[in-house]
Amino acid sequence: MAKEQSAFMETELRSLEDKIFQLLRLYQDSCLENNKLRKELADTYAQNEKLNKKIHAATGKLEALLLNMPDNE
Repeated sequence: MAKEQSAFMETELRSLEDKIFQLLRLYQDSCLENNKLRKELADTYAQNEKLNKKIHAATGKLEALLLNMPDNE
């Protein structure tokens, strides 16, 4: 009976160990993915800022052109 319990406990411990290693792998993978996503988000914000500056510059140029257009009245 003691041998059966010992074997059962050994199997349970091995299973628990496997689950812990799997959890650690998943945690590490999610950390890597989070870092990748943070970088992508930062890059997207930077690109968005550049595009907003271009839009602002183009708007200023269009407004200047419109102000300098002769009236056809």
